[in-house]
Amino acid sequence: MRATIQRVTTANVTVDQTIVSEISNGLLIFLGIEEADNEEDIKWLSNRIANLRIFNDAQNVMNLSLLQVKGQALVISQFTLHASTKKGNRPSYIKAAKPAIAIPLYESFVTQLEKDLGQKVGTGIFGADMKVALLNDGPVTIQIDTKNKE
Repeated sequence: MRATIQRVTTANVTVDQTIVSEISNGLLIFLGIEEADNEEDIKWLSNRIANLRIFNDAQNVMNLSLLQVKGQALVISQFTLHASTKKGNRPSYIKAAKPAIAIPLYESFVTQLEKDLGQKVGTGIFGADMKVALLNDGPVTIQIDTKNKE
């Protein structure tokens, strides 16, 4: 499971010219799922994201977590995070999980993150043509892969 996390002051996702979810002050999380991912990956990644200290404290030092600042989260499925660019000019997405596997894992991740944060988490629509708008704060962008836990 791979996540690209951006600290944002605002973010929204639009499908068919309708905003389906939006947040302010929080994290925009692009989530890529592969076939080998499981519940252990979900719990580890959700906990890591909820407690990642990338928000500024009173001294303007990145020392506070999403939990501590009571920020919001928006999770967008993004199979392209598993793109392989080793051969040719067209990326391969062979490692990305097919929808039958990815959708339940995506939904489970959202549920786990809601549990860890104690609040509702915004989402896009899995498989839809989504337009994501954001104002990156910092900019702060972090990548986490559950295959690199150590």
